[in-house]
Amino acid sequence: MTPPERDEAAGARPGFPALFAALPVAVLVIDPADRVAHANALAEETLNLSERVMLGRPLAAILPTPAEGRSREGEAFAAYDVAMETARGRRIRVDFAEAAVPNHPGWRTVTLHSAAANVGRGTTPNRAATGAAAMLAHEVRNPLSGIRGAAQLIGSGELPRLIVREVDRIAALIDRVQHFGDSGPLPLQAANIYPLLEHARGVARAGFARHLPIEERFDPSLPPARINPDAMLQIMINLLSNASHAIASMAEPRIVIATAFRHGMAVRAAAGGARVALPIEIAVLDNGPGAPSDIADQLFDPFVSGRPGGQGLGLALADKLVRDMGGIIQYAREGSPIMTHFRLLLPRAEV
Repeated sequence: MTPPERDEAAGARPGFPALFAALPVAVLVIDPADRVAHANALAEETLNLSERVMLGRPLAAILPTPAEGRSREGEAFAAYDVAMETARGRRIRVDFAEAAVPNHPGWRTVTLHSAAANVGRGTTPNRAATGAAAMLAHEVRNPLSGIRGAAQLIGSGELPRLIVREVDRIAALIDRVQHFGDSGPLPLQAANIYPLLEHARGVARAGFARHLPIEERFDPSLPPARINPDAMLQIMINLLSNASHAIASMAEPRIVIATAFRHGMAVRAAAGGARVALPIEIAVLDNGPGAPSDIADQLFDPFVSGRPGGQGLGLALADKLVRDMGGIIQYAREGSPIMTHFRLLLPRAEV
C-alpha cells in the first residue's frame, strides 16, 4: 500500500487521513506480516489504545480474531454481535468484519462496529429523548407543588410528613432528569483534581461508604485538568456511590480511586477535525460483580440500571457531563484479580 496522503489545505479535496478519520466505524489496516499498519480514531477509542502504540504490533497482540477464524486466505470473514476480549483484558461486544484489500496481496482491513455505550461515546444525546425529559420535568413539577402544599395544610402528622418527604424525593429525581435537556455550554477551567477527589472521598466516607475501605493510587505528577469542578465532583460522588452499592455483599469489599497520565490517548472531536489529547485518567475501581452482561453495553443510557430499585440516571448524567467537558467515560471488567473499572479520560488544561 502507498503511504497516506497529506491534506493540502482546508477546503481542498480530502486525502487519506481526513477520510480515514471520518469513518463512523473502528478500522484497523493489517499488513501482510499480520501487523497493524493504520488505526483510525474510533479504533483507538474502542480498543483504548493509541495508533502509535498499535503500529507495527501483531493483530493478535491487540485483538485476537474471533474463535471461528477466517475461512480461507483472502476471503472476507464476519462475526456478528460477538463478545471479544482484547489482549489487555478489556471486554467489548462488536460486529467483527475482515476483508482483503483489492490489488494489495496480503493486506486486509478489520472493522469493529459497536453500539456499545461504554466505548468512547462522542455523540450527543438523542435530542428527542432529552426534549421529552425536559418537557416531562416541567409538567410534573406543577402538580407536585400542589400536592406538597396540600400535605402541609393537612397538619404535622406522620402521613403528611411522609407525603412531603416522597414529593421532595420525586422533585429531586425530576431535577436529575431535567439535566438531560440542558444543552448549554459547561464552563471549564484549569483545576487540580486532587482536592476534588479528596472532597468526594470525604463525602463518601461520611455517608454511603462509611464502613467501606477506599484506597488511593495517585500519580502525584498529574498536571491540572480542563474541567468543571462542580460537574467533576458530582461524577465522582456518583461513581463512588455506585461502587459502594456494588460491593455491599462482598466478603472483602474494596474500592480504589486511581489516577494516571496516559501518553498518546486522544480522540477526534469531529470528523476530519484535530485530535484532542485526553491524557488525564481518573478511575474508580471496585471488586463487585460488575454490570449484568445483558445491559453492559447500555450502561450509560438513561433508565438502564443493574441495581434493584435503581433509576438508571446517574451514569447517563455522568456520561453527559464528561462529554460536556470534552472527555469520555468507559466501563470495563479487567485486571487480575478482575475488577470493575469506570475510567474518565479528560483533557489537560492549557497553562
